[in-house]
Amino acid sequence: MEDSKVIDIVEQGDVALVCFVVPSISAVGDVDVMAKDLRGFVEGKRPEKIVVDFSGVKFFSSQVLGLLVEAWKKLNAYGGRVVISGINPELGRVFKITNLDSIFDFYPDKESAVEAFGNKE
Repeated sequence: MEDSKVIDIVEQGDVALVCFVVPSISAVGDVDVMAKDLRGFVEGKRPEKIVVDFSGVKFFSSQVLGLLVEAWKKLNAYGGRVVISGINPELGRVFKITNLDSIFDFYPDKESAVEAFGNKE
């Protein structure tokens, strides 16, 4: 049985766009699938620019924050960046409460986040 998809990763020029395909990321299986996909992409491609788009996400577990920090650490080690886009204000508060708003930049939508990187096609 194949794991159901939790994220889509699309490369737009030199920016990797990570989009959630489910509105709630809380089940252990979903987090495991996301971890496998994100870790595999980061380790295999070594991207320098990642936009994680939360448009349409209504809930996520704290494990998702851990995965984002892990990706941030890996990219940061070689000069890369991870930014967040499309997060609703309620979920954005989680980043403030945990002080993660100090390591991630936030954009209202994925287009402005990609644009902020100065995307090269």
